[in-house]
Amino acid sequence: MATSDAALLQQLDKLSAPELRRLLAEHLTHRKLGLTWERDAIAHDRALNADVVLPRVVPEWSHTPEGCTAHRNLVIEGDNFDSLRLLRSTHAGKVRVIYIDPPYNTGNKDWVYNDNYVGANDRWRHSQWLEFLYQRLSLARELLTADGVILVSINDENRSRLELLMDEVFPGRRLGSLVWRTKDTGNDLTQRFSHVHEHVLVYGNSGFAFNGRATDRSKFRNPDKDERGDWSPQPLTKAHDYTVRENTYYPIQDPDTGYWYPCDPDSVWRFASEEVIRRLANGDEAAVQAALAALRSDTMEALIAKRLIYFPPCKVEDVMIFDTKADLLAAIAAGKGPMLPKKKTPLLRADLPDIDFWVGKPIAPGRPSRKEHWTAKPEAERLAPVSSWIAGMNEDSNDEDVDLVLLRSARGGVATEEIKNVLGSKAFPYPKPLSLIKGLLSQATRPSDIVLDFFAGSGTTGQAVLELNAEDGGQRRFILCSSTEATTKEPDKNLCRDVCAERLRRVIAGYGGKPGYTLAQSGEFAYLQLDKLDGADVALDATAQHAATLLSMRNAGVAPVKTAQAAIQVIAKGADWLLVLCTHTGADVLSALQAMPTQHSVARLVVVAPRPKAVALWLAERGIEAQALSLRDVLTQGQGDKKARNKG
Repeated sequence: MATSDAALLQQLDKLSAPELRRLLAEHLTHRKLGLTWERDAIAHDRALNADVVLPRVVPEWSHTPEGCTAHRNLVIEGDNFDSLRLLRSTHAGKVRVIYIDPPYNTGNKDWVYNDNYVGANDRWRHSQWLEFLYQRLSLARELLTADGVILVSINDENRSRLELLMDEVFPGRRLGSLVWRTKDTGNDLTQRFSHVHEHVLVYGNSGFAFNGRATDRSKFRNPDKDERGDWSPQPLTKAHDYTVRENTYYPIQDPDTGYWYPCDPDSVWRFASEEVIRRLANGDEAAVQAALAALRSDTMEALIAKRLIYFPPCKVEDVMIFDTKADLLAAIAAGKGPMLPKKKTPLLRADLPDIDFWVGKPIAPGRPSRKEHWTAKPEAERLAPVSSWIAGMNEDSNDEDVDLVLLRSARGGVATEEIKNVLGSKAFPYPKPLSLIKGLLSQATRPSDIVLDFFAGSGTTGQAVLELNAEDGGQRRFILCSSTEATTKEPDKNLCRDVCAERLRRVIAGYGGKPGYTLAQSGEFAYLQLDKLDGADVALDATAQHAATLLSMRNAGVAPVKTAQAAIQVIAKGADWLLVLCTHTGADVLSALQAMPTQHSVARLVVVAPRPKAVALWLAERGIEAQALSLRDVLTQGQGDKKARNKG
């Protein structure tokens, strides 16, 4: 018997009968359908939460054009678990859009867990992959705004596992998935089944919605000169046959012409009829009124009375009249009875229950529709939704015949050439096309959003943000997290610096005849490295640069171009407050603090200092409103595990 099993049995032996019953009841009633993985059988990153992650700007690897006084865009080098821990302390609730393309767990040593490549023969491969992503997704969840969204690329093989994991981390927030065809040719013909699609999973907070697209106004016209203005024809039928929806199978009549229109027996009317309701109620007026009150829309008679049903004009010679039932049945048998105009399927059949009704009735050839006036709802509500199909750049699609936003993307192989065009080599395996990420962000972002990619790879997400800003004048910001991928065999390898940041640097400068991006188009970024300090040593080992950079990111949403060595630094300014960092509290610093409210025209100070209580007391005695914060508390805020943070 395994040691863990023996220990469990020993614990159970110590429980009383009532305790065992209660434990069993909890086990049976609290179980749920979902995903489990062997978390206790693999190494966790809990120990990493014991240290504190602090940012350090590397000026020589940053991109700082002339006139740049602070960096709004960030490239963060390091394990993305540490990057996310840092961002949890600086950007919690501030990131509106996250896009990631995580490792696909293919077994081809495509990712590292706890400093070791995970291969196909690793017995814990799937569990390690799930735990690896669970830790990072749980941190990422805390970064999203109330209307934020996370978009995750994944292959077909691992989609089901990832989707269950996403349900675990983002319960109730699944919006759906987008399907992207990655290639035009087959790749696995051994079973005559070709895997040529990938997916983008979409999980959004309650306030999120895609941007959509404004309705095409040209579809709204006014052929009947309706004084209410332009309108668009909407279908009057729904996909139920008359045997399923017997109460919405009935004829309707144009009151102006007297012409009749048969109901399609395979697709009945969308709206109830008061006449049918009364017939079925057999004179019970209370039942009639109850049925009418329960309706969620007008009856057909009410819509006709309001002139919201459009009866298309027709020629007198096209109107059908059958004097006898025999004439009608003969026309039906010959295929010359009333037909659906486009489908050319019969509207009347010999077996229909109302066939006798149509003898002697003038039957018009067209089909009525419901009017939806342009003024019926605000233009902001007339937005076409995003199709779940991501089409190829030159692919024909029926989705464009309906009012949907159809995203388009190049196939996967194009992305490798895109990187080669910028960097001169195939510097990164299996990148995503720029058109794919740009299309997603065009629909998911607003012009001032922060976009995070914590599996940034070659930096495609950053380039997509730059292109969108250039196109619509937006001020989107990107945060890209990428590791060095250094190994014992390649100790000097630095993917983040030499591929991700270098690509962005060349794109901003312009390459291959393409123009670059100005500072106004977000053409800059700070390159950050991460220093990890033991929590107990933060006060001793953290530098002024660490503190200034962290406070700037948290309170001003920027990283400094360079940090001053002065004992007192202004970090951020609000309408009536000034945030100041002090590295010590000597007489010169206190004297400078006393003068700052007047110098900066603010009512109060927020001071971060090593001795906050003494600073607050000293300023209060001189009539200066100030809030003093502990330097150590500020540096460790939002870091460590949840239990430690909750205790704080």
